[in-house]
Amino acid sequence: MLAPIQRDAKIRGYVVGQFPNPPLWIALAALLATGLADDGSTISDLARAIFYVALTVWAYEEAARGVNVFRKALGAVALGLIVVGVARTVG
Repeated sequence: MLAPIQRDAKIRGYVVGQFPNPPLWIALAALLATGLADDGSTISDLARAIFYVALTVWAYEEAARGVNVFRKALGAVALGLIVVGVARTVG
């Protein structure tokens, strides 16, 4: 029979990458929409807001429920970078 599809990228059994989950797909789609929209338009602003919310959900999920220390650290670092990014956008 067919072997199951491997979704996780592992190094010595340690998960370092996974197939993107829904919040990450939404963040990537919103980032694409932001790039395609005119700067300062309502669509651009809405897409940027959706990007930050979806990326924050993804980062929180990784930090709180990551499968290992690497994934939890990745989520925590991403949360920190999101705070810096939002602060720069607002300021």
